Amino acid sequence: MAIRMIRIGEDPALRQQAKEVTKFNAATHKLLDDMAETMRHADGVGLAANQIGILKRLVVIDVGQGLIELVNPEILELRGKQYGPEGCLSLPGLTGKVERAQYVRIRAQNRYGEPFELEGQDLLARCIQHEIDHLNGIMFTDYLRAEEIERVEERA
Repeated sequence: MAIRMIRIGEDPALRQQAKEVTKFNAATHKLLDDMAETMRHADGVGLAANQIGILKRLVVIDVGQGLIELVNPEILELRGKQYGPEGCLSLPGLTGKVERAQYVRIRAQNRYGEPFELEGQDLLARCIQHEIDHLNGIMFTDYLRAEEIERVEERA
């Protein structure tokens, strides 16, 4: 496994649509492993492949319930509303309160190409929506007016 460089700010990869994964091989497995290691190293709870410059529909998430790998995720259902703080490894030092669905149900594939469905609520639902947005070139700040974006001091 390797720690990859996280793209930040206005990097063009962050604004592009990720492509569907069609090959489920050792290279895909290594990329998912590298993404998980990179996310953990950066103290994140989620990471999309385009955040490391790879335009593939791959996401890793760990909100404290164990690692979740999503290949080609698509949202099937959204319900309810939650309004809460978000940050992003690609926008260090920025936070803002974003409205998201309280509940999400998605379909995805695992690292071997096997389809599955996943339901999430609260933080997991927020994280899934945030990371799928990344795959579509959307950043959390796109939901906010400039005055709603907060700058936080980086901890030394």
